[in-house]
Order: sequence, then structure tokens, then C-alpha cells
Amino acid sequence: MPATIATPAASLLARYKAVRHATANLCRPLSPEDMMVQSCPEASPVKWHLAHTSWFFETFVLREFVAAYQPFHPDFPWLFNSYYNSLGDMPEKKLRSSFSRPPLDAILAYRAHVDAAMDRLLQHPLEDEAARRIVLGLEHEQQHQELIATDIKHALFTNPLHPAYLEAPPEQKPTPTIAPPLDWITFNPGLTEIGLTLDPASIEAFAFDNETPRHKVYIAPFRLANRPITCAEYLAFMEQNGYNRPELWLSEGWITQRAEGWQAPLYWQRDTTTKSGWCIYTLHGFIPLEDLSETPVCHLSFFEADAYARWVGHRLPTEFEWEHATQSHPVQGNLLETGNLHPTAAPPNEGLQQIFGDVWEWTASGYTGYPGYHPLPGALGEYNGKFMSSQMVLRGGSCVTPATHIRATYRNFFTPATRWQFSGLRVAHDAS
Repeated sequence: MPATIATPAASLLARYKAVRHATANLCRPLSPEDMMVQSCPEASPVKWHLAHTSWFFETFVLREFVAAYQPFHPDFPWLFNSYYNSLGDMPEKKLRSSFSRPPLDAILAYRAHVDAAMDRLLQHPLEDEAARRIVLGLEHEQQHQELIATDIKHALFTNPLHPAYLEAPPEQKPTPTIAPPLDWITFNPGLTEIGLTLDPASIEAFAFDNETPRHKVYIAPFRLANRPITCAEYLAFMEQNGYNRPELWLSEGWITQRAEGWQAPLYWQRDTTTKSGWCIYTLHGFIPLEDLSETPVCHLSFFEADAYARWVGHRLPTEFEWEHATQSHPVQGNLLETGNLHPTAAPPNEGLQQIFGDVWEWTASGYTGYPGYHPLPGALGEYNGKFMSSQMVLRGGSCVTPATHIRATYRNFFTPATRWQFSGLRVAHDAS
């Protein structure tokens, strides 16, 4: 007989409802037309996110652990599959914006159908594996909450009207704040431990498989900047012709930025009516650069972050340096729940600031498996492991990352040319 557990069901039901409600809240400012847009290859329509997150619970929980479960629609198992090849074929990602049918009402009915079935399941003791998959599904949906924010930002920016996702109330309008001077925190770790090893008997504890296992890493003495690089600091790089100096750029980065015509971060637009000559598009609409100059610069590719670090005579930290420096810090900061939806200036405090939230921080580390890494069995093994090629690791979360989703060991990863995420940088250098 499979092992069953009685205690997590009620708490899992409460968490399930909270996460699903948070997703619905993110969609409230959007029209059905907004939810159809897929404006760049990395993005997906919001309507697709709503369907796919429900597909995940239907596929990996309800169809596996509820014998009497009736799937909502016979085409949905393949239509809303993302990249799980072992489960069968799926439409090409670039075609998701063509899904005018099924209509939004059908997608919302699908979510309600899955929610009702999950509610019934969570009224009873659960098998251990069912509980683990529900937790994974909740973490998966929180990832898609962040993607909804980043994807709709890009969609609205590409609209010629540049509408705001949400108008900021007057008390939330950005006001110029001076970030603390860039300072250095010295670390002398030597042989240290990185990652997590989870207790197989634990249901509540969670980490993605790419955060495991915990293992020893030698780290030489290093210094890490007390805060991320600001918009004002990055503007200085631009004004010193940083985009046109090949000696600052990795070869692939130089080829990419020349081909794409990058001369500023994504969402920066020339505006001769402002002091700086720039405005930045945010989820609250365009804001003059001078009002955001002390906030962390965001929407940079790895190539841009690396070129800036070279320009100032420093480097990007490795993911192991970043984790070692931050593993004792509490998870708090400018995350999704603050409602800011954009990075804010660092507080004038001592020590490391803005570790969690504000911007994902590019590291110098390629995304590979840790020593002893094993993906999850079955189709769920496609969640992380098969992407361990040609990607770079980011750490720390952003202003649209849910607070209960991030931790010091969390490894995000994207290709080095990616700019649509809230990605910035913190510099480091050797201490010896």
C-alpha cells in the first residue's frame, strides 16, 4: 500500500487556494485581448499560462492519483503541454498566440474544474507522492505568476499606445532616492557547502531538483558589492561608449548586440523632454530615468552585465560565491507582494542589501548539474535537467517573484541573450 499522510492535506489546500487566487489577482487588470498577446519568442500569452498551470495539476496529480477523475477536455492534455516530450506531442511555442479557441471562458472553466477536483482530493489523507507533486505544482504556478508579469510587460510595451498594466497610486509614484555608495563585503570561505539535500521523508520542505544535492565547493577569498548596479551607474557605461567597445564584450555578446542593435537596456527609450534624455517603461507606464536613476538597472542580458563588470574593472560573481554570501540572509525585500512591480533604491543600511527581490542577478556560472545530481523520475525529470546546456545562472529573485517561492539556493537560468526578465547585476572581485 502507498504511504499516506494526514497532516499536510488541510495546509496544502489553504496554500493551493492562496496560490491560485494570487494568479487570478494578477490577471484582474487585463482584458481578454491582453491575454492573447505573445510579443517575443520567450513569452507566452497570459491565457496560455492560466491553462498550462491547470494542466500541470490535471496531468501530474489528478490523472495519477484520482481514479474517478474526468479530464476537462480530450484535447487539453496535448494542447497545453509545454515541453514534456515523454508525454507526447505539443504545439510549437510560437503558435500559442494563435489559440483564439478555446476562448477565455473555457480556460477559466478549466481552472474551476481542476480547482474543484483538487479541493475534493485535499479533503482526505494523501499519498506522499501526491503531496510532493502538489507542492511542486504550486511552486510551478508561482514561476508562472512571475512569467505572467514579465510577459504582459513586454506585450504592453510593444503596443504602440504603451499602456500601463496598472496605474500606480499617488503614494507609490517613484521619488528620487539616493542609493548608498557602492561598498565591498569581504568573504574568505575556503571549502564550503552549496545546495540542499532534502530529507526524503519530508513533505513540507521543498527545493527543485537542480538545487540538489548539497556538496562541497572551494571558493577563494572574494569581495561582493553591497548592492546591485543602479540605472545611473549603467548610464555612465552607455555614455562612455560601452556598447561600441569590442574589448569589453564576449565574442558572442558582441555579435549578438550588434545584430540586435542594442544601445541601452530593454525598455529604455529616448525622450528629449527629460533631463537625462531617457524614459523607462515599467508596469506602471513610462517613468523618466531621473526618477529611477538610483534603482537597480534591469532587463539586461548576461552579455551586457558582463561587459559592464569589465568596464568598471570587476567581474560577475559565481553562483557559488553568491550563495555563500547570502545563505544566512532572511528572505525579505522588494518582491511581488509589495506591489511595487519595479526595482526600488537600496536602503541606507550596512552589509549586503537587496539580496532577495528587485532584480535577478546574473552570475558567471553556466547552468549544469551539481555533482551527484539526479533529475526526478519520469516526465517530471524534464522540468530542469534537460535545459542544462547553453544557459547562465541567475540568483536572488526579482520584484515580481513571489516571496514564498525564493531562497538562497534557488537557481534560475536563461540563455545569455535574454533581456525580458527583470535581470540586473551585482559586481565582485578577487580579494587576494
